[in-house]
Amino acid sequence: MATFALILPAAGRSTRFGASRSKLLEALGGASVISRALQPFLDHADCAKVVIPCGDAESIRAALRQPIDPRVEFCPGGETRAHSVLAALQRVPSEAEWVAVHDGARPLVSRALIDRTLAAAREHGAAVPAMAVALTIKEATGPLPARVQRTVPRQALWAMQTPQVMRRADLLDAFARCPVPLDQMTDDVQLLELAGREVWLVPGEESNLKVTSRMDLRLAELWLERQGGSAGA
Repeated sequence: MATFALILPAAGRSTRFGASRSKLLEALGGASVISRALQPFLDHADCAKVVIPCGDAESIRAALRQPIDPRVEFCPGGETRAHSVLAALQRVPSEAEWVAVHDGARPLVSRALIDRTLAAAREHGAAVPAMAVALTIKEATGPLPARVQRTVPRQALWAMQTPQVMRRADLLDAFARCPVPLDQMTDDVQLLELAGREVWLVPGEESNLKVTSRMDLRLAELWLERQGGSAGA
């Protein structure tokens, strides 16, 4: 079976979390957020390489389970997520046909979700876990207060999660052909969409939340308690 490399972006500033240090270093059930995000991939037999683009490699290194797995490599992060992913992608060996990009702030990713997304990517070329949008969405020109322009039908709207999985060669090509500035990219497979490649969605998981605020961290703690504290440990 074809192997994959993991890119785990960790260069964000955590401004919305409201802390003096990265939210990825916060404790969650006896391990750091980023350690829990990483471990399920290290436990996967098909994971051949991990590249973590970050701004403070020593802090991230200290937050991971020791000793650090030899598959893990660090590289400098970029000014945006897309720049960080590109920097890490250039470190991925050509032997890894597939690349999975996963948020370092999603600490409860399950093995089932990883396998489901990998399987769909291997079948279709690229795949992303997604959740149906449950809220009513209004279109308006902000900032608020602003007049509503329309209500967006939500039946066809899906909220993206990670890991986002695609062929390494396809992602490199999409970066090279990207027609807009990288700071306008809001997720990784958007590059493939702009290059005209198919992206397929698979069912995501409610527990695969992204820690953005302190409330998110508390929700992750509750999910972990519900799962018996083992996820990503």
